[in-house]
Amino acid sequence: MPGLLLDTLRGTRADTVPMWLMRQAGRYLPEYRELRADKGGFLELVYDTAAAAEVTIQPIRRFGFDGAILFSDILIVPYAMGQDLAFLAGEGPQLTPRLVDHALSSLQAVPQRLDPIYATVASVKAQLGPETTLLGFSGSPWTVATYMVNGEGSRDQHETRAMAYSDPAGFGAIIDAIIDVTVEYLVGQIEAGAEAVQLFDSWAGSLAPDEFARWVIAPNAAIAAAIHERCPGVPVIGFPKGAGEKLPTYARETGVDAVGVDETIDPEWAARELPAGMPVQGNLDPLLLLAGGEALEQRTQTILRAFAGRPHVFNLGHGIDRRTPIEHVERLKNTVRNWRG
Repeated sequence: MPGLLLDTLRGTRADTVPMWLMRQAGRYLPEYRELRADKGGFLELVYDTAAAAEVTIQPIRRFGFDGAILFSDILIVPYAMGQDLAFLAGEGPQLTPRLVDHALSSLQAVPQRLDPIYATVASVKAQLGPETTLLGFSGSPWTVATYMVNGEGSRDQHETRAMAYSDPAGFGAIIDAIIDVTVEYLVGQIEAGAEAVQLFDSWAGSLAPDEFARWVIAPNAAIAAAIHERCPGVPVIGFPKGAGEKLPTYARETGVDAVGVDETIDPEWAARELPAGMPVQGNLDPLLLLAGGEALEQRTQTILRAFAGRPHVFNLGHGIDRRTPIEHVERLKNTVRNWRG
C-alpha cells in the first residue's frame, strides 16, 4: 500500500496532512554534523553511498516524516555533463569551466558520475517502510543553467540572464542538454526506487514573464511529459521559487502533478488560483521555523486551513535553516500531526 504522502501527491485528499521538509537531511541535525565531520567534504559525503543513505534516513528516524528526500545536490547534473564541481568552505559550490567563457561542446560527459546516486536511492529504499515515500529530485534546467554559465551562485543571475537575451539559440542548447540529462537522471532514480520526484527551480523568480515561459515552463513541461511517458504513475512535483503571480500558469502548463508554494505566496490566494484539486506543497517560512514561538504554531494552522479543501503536503517555503532548533521542528511536527482538516 502506498504511503499517505504518495497518495496525496496522486490527488487524494486526507484529513491527516502528510509532511516533509526541504533540506530535512542536513546541518540542523547533530547526527548529520557528526557524520559530516567524520567523512570530510560535502561532495565526498554525497558520493559515499552508505553515508548518503544514512543522512537521507536520519530525519525519518528522528521525526517520522512521511517523505524521505534523497541526500544529494542539484549540481550533480552539470558534474555528469562534464563540468568540474567543488564545494569550497565559505564560498559555496563552484563549477568549471564556466559556460559564459566556454562552449557547451567543450564539455566531455561523465555519465558514470550518476551511478553512485542511484546506489544511494536503492539503499534508502531497502531500508524504508512502505509508509514512507522516497523522493528523488533534480534541479530544473533554468536554475542548473545559472550555475553552469556563471560557475557559481549569484544574487540576480546576471550572467545567465544576459546570455539568454543575447544568444537565445546558444543558451537554448544548454537548456536542451540539461533537459536530456535530467530526464535520464530522474528515470534512473525512479528505477532505483524513488516513488516521486521534485524539480527545484530555486532561481525562477529572477525572470521576466516571457523569459519565465521560455526557460522555466517549457523545460519543466518537457521533463514532466518524459517522466509521465516513461514512468507512468510517478508524481512530479514542480517547485518554481519566486514565481509569484506566474505560479498558476506554471501549474497549468507544465503538466506537473503537484506544485510547491514558497513562503512569499499567500496560501489563500494559492488555494483559490491554482487548478482545482491539484495537490499543493508548502509553504511555511523557514525563518519562522527558526524563530519558533506561538507565531510558528499559528502560521502553521493558517496554512493548514487555507489548503484544507485540496490535497496538501505540508512543507516549508524553501530549505530549513541550519540553525533551526530541533525542538522547533518537533513543535511543527506535532502541530501538523494533530491537525484534522
